Amino acid sequence: MVLNVLNLIRWKNLLMIAFVQLLIKYAFLEPFGVATALNCLGISILILATICIAAAGNIINDIYDIETDLVNKPHRVIIGKSISEKCAFNLFFSLNIIGVGLGFYLSHLVEKPAFFTIFVLISALLFLYASYLKRTFFIGNLIISILVGLSLLIVGVFELVPSMTHINHTTQMVFFKTIFDYALFAFLINVLREISKDIEDIDGDYKTGMHTLPIILGRDRTKHMLCVLNIIPLALITRYVIINLYNQYWVVTYFLVCIIGPLIYTSIKTFSAKTKKDFKHISNMYKLVMLFGMLSLLLYKYVILS
Repeated sequence: MVLNVLNLIRWKNLLMIAFVQLLIKYAFLEPFGVATALNCLGISILILATICIAAAGNIINDIYDIETDLVNKPHRVIIGKSISEKCAFNLFFSLNIIGVGLGFYLSHLVEKPAFFTIFVLISALLFLYASYLKRTFFIGNLIISILVGLSLLIVGVFELVPSMTHINHTTQMVFFKTIFDYALFAFLINVLREISKDIEDIDGDYKTGMHTLPIILGRDRTKHMLCVLNIIPLALITRYVIINLYNQYWVVTYFLVCIIGPLIYTSIKTFSAKTKKDFKHISNMYKLVMLFGMLSLLLYKYVILS
């Protein structure tokens, strides 16, 4: 039962969210003595609130996707087999209440009560995504990718904004902008991954009346669109490396080998992809690029202090 619940909430993805938020706090902000609002308990509450709401989002997504998943990935269907739909709904509501409640407490802890609306908005958008937006033309891809980026940006919001004064404003904004850049990177990569997943799942999505990009435009046109869109993060990252890291040879090597190289490979692989297995591989490659992109936060102390 426990293993089924862990698989239902996508525990590996939740660990990734927690890991990245910890990286922002302890590998990017703390080493430079930036003024932050959250202590160890505070960042723990933020992480717990985020992953509770994200877990609830994964559950409601599976509830609404039972029919589609029975076609696309029948071996991974949990609701209705290992866990009842009623139990899944109870977990969904419980995790949402815990996550939003922790967000309410944290917002008052940093003396920014209005920040509570962020958690409510995320929870509401995850429900709308699962129940309706996922089935619309491209809007669902954008919404879920914005939420992925927001899981990074929210650390900057709670850490840097409450500690901002007229004296440290410039420094705080430099670090906030960098977190925003990483959130933008996460958004772009996740858009590409969502499109590749839609191509992979086209059969089940078509049978359940969804209006995803591959269904509206066709598999081949969407594949070519994915190749073109892949150029956007590739160009932005390459430009960033050339402008900011050109004299940091081993840092440049990291970006070339772990991020730029895999993006080029993925673009080439997408052009020749034909089978469900091919697009599953492409989706996993984007997840790997996302991971290596986040791990580059560990390099900033060498970049900034050089």
